[in-house]
Amino acid sequence: MLTKRIIPCLDCDLQVPEGRVVKGVEFKEIKYAGNPVDLATRYYEEGADEVVVLDITASHERRATMADVIDRLTENVFMPICVGGGIRKVDDYIKMLKAGADKCSTNTAAIKNPQLLTEASKVVGSQAVVIGIDAKRRYVDHPDDARDKTVIETEKGFCWFDTSIYGGREFTGIDAIQWAQKCQDLGAGEILLTSMDGDGTQNGYDIELNKAINDTVDIPVIASGGVGEPKHILEVFEKTDVSAALAASIFHFNQYSIGTVKEYLQENNENSKFVSEKIDNTKEKIYCKIKTNYIR
Repeated sequence: MLTKRIIPCLDCDLQVPEGRVVKGVEFKEIKYAGNPVDLATRYYEEGADEVVVLDITASHERRATMADVIDRLTENVFMPICVGGGIRKVDDYIKMLKAGADKCSTNTAAIKNPQLLTEASKVVGSQAVVIGIDAKRRYVDHPDDARDKTVIETEKGFCWFDTSIYGGREFTGIDAIQWAQKCQDLGAGEILLTSMDGDGTQNGYDIELNKAINDTVDIPVIASGGVGEPKHILEVFEKTDVSAALAASIFHFNQYSIGTVKEYLQENNENSKFVSEKIDNTKEKIYCKIKTNYIR
């Protein structure tokens, strides 16, 4: 069994000079959570397995990506970094990897131009190409009411999952399960899957969404949206085969530390290798980052 990852997520608003981390509920009701470099450093020292940094304003307001923020962040953080927001062309992948990121996540741009995933994977490798999928439930009375969609039966009834773009501001009508399979075929190496219904609610991950997509693809899936306590992370690991659990609010607002979460998972699961042990990253830098110069 592969070791599961615990990943804090930094949703960044770059309208201020050094950027600020924010968090909302169902992609709304935004609250300020801190400085991205300070928070990433703290999570690294607590033993996070990697960190996701998302520029939540880039796709909507067409800003440049956060290469300068990542450059500063990597001065103190020595774990894998995934960057998203405003990744629209292959040059954006290259720019972010040069700044110190290990992989890039895109959503809106891939919907608009699916071949971006293929083109990027050929240049930087599929391991650096993450597809972000923001999915929302659409309930139907019967599967026949949505014959072109992948309808599943949930505890609340039949539904399919709609894919959104522009940070949840627009829905596409694209079936998220079918889109996940297509993205894998196009060259994506990982899926960052966010439940829009659960995001920020702290009511737990959408188990049925994560299971449906994880069972459809062969590439790793990161569960996101809805975690409120360590038992929610344990639940998504036990009930699905996702590779990682992403969380924001519980870490940003000091409800739980990453070390506390890992200790809970170790104590409550039979497999001692369910997650990596808490590591004091202040004593030993276990991940060495090299800024690679890509030449086209």
